[in-house]
Amino acid sequence: MRKLLFIFLSLIVFSAASGQDAPLEAAKKKLAANDFAGAKADLSKIIDANPKNKVALTLRGEAKMGLEDFYGAIGDLNFALETDSTYAEALNNRGEAKMALGDAEGAIVDFTKAIKFNAKFTEAYTNRGLAKYDVEDLQGAYFDFSKALELGPADADKYFNRGVAKAELGEFVSAIDDYTKAIELDKTDASLYNYRGVSHYNVGNLDLAIADYNEAIKLETKDAQMYENRALAKGAKLDFKGAIEDYTKAIELDPQEPETYNLRGVTKYSIEDHDGAIADYTKAIAMDATNPVYFDNRALSKTEKEDFAGAVEDYSSSIELYPNDPETFYQRGLVKLSMNNKYDACLDFKRAEDLGSADAKAAIKKNCK
Repeated sequence: MRKLLFIFLSLIVFSAASGQDAPLEAAKKKLAANDFAGAKADLSKIIDANPKNKVALTLRGEAKMGLEDFYGAIGDLNFALETDSTYAEALNNRGEAKMALGDAEGAIVDFTKAIKFNAKFTEAYTNRGLAKYDVEDLQGAYFDFSKALELGPADADKYFNRGVAKAELGEFVSAIDDYTKAIELDKTDASLYNYRGVSHYNVGNLDLAIADYNEAIKLETKDAQMYENRALAKGAKLDFKGAIEDYTKAIELDPQEPETYNLRGVTKYSIEDHDGAIADYTKAIAMDATNPVYFDNRALSKTEKEDFAGAVEDYSSSIELYPNDPETFYQRGLVKLSMNNKYDACLDFKRAEDLGSADAKAAIKKNCK
């Protein structure tokens, strides 16, 4: 899993300890082995003997983060910073704890201070980039991830992080370059191929996208999203059979995701399997009855089957959920015309026109005199 999806706790590297620092070194070894409870116990003894030991306080804060006691971690890091307000490692770790608690804005303040006191603190730049990404400061995240790469050492995580920021900014070609560099450094991570596949898809490189999704699925066979992504690319290539197979696999892996049923329904609609499409839209609606798109899509298939009353019902449900979509009024008006209900159809066309539909305006001119 990449750093963008989860803030990893990092061990702080301190100067080589003298013989009197043996207890501190023993605690660090326990931290490195993820024995957070043991490390916390050892560090508490050190702190009891010296309550202003900023290194021990910072390390105990890290142990508490490992135990998911983030408030306790912040408490220890606050004490460390009372001893030395310029201690960059404590500021960085406190920022990580705040991130874990969902306080990205507060985390950015701490990471910025850490960078102020250690201008070459690569991890603080990475962490600040992650926090900025969380608050949708994509340009800021881009800058910080670039700075982390500049400071080095280069690794797959750093290129991946910047690639994601670029993709979010719509710079898909440049994102592909970063994902490719990440893959050169780590060919075993399925997410790298998957994300590069998404960028290829967004610039219309469908064959390259499918090739990346193939590699991702070879490495991670149980990720429903990867199958769904490949299905989208296959659908764009008009390989509807292949797309349906991938959507079906995605549903097997994650049967509680309504959007996958919806997308499979759209694909079935494309091959005129309207019964199958209706069945999928119905499953999507059963899982999420608040999405008007699912009702719109089912209405289209019902219209193809000449179930006009059912289509009107679905369009009406969609309008209740989202009453400002001109296309839904326009489509419901067309169905009502098919039912020879010109009066109500014209009312729908008028509402669609008021909402900005040029098609509805033309329909009024033709049908509503």
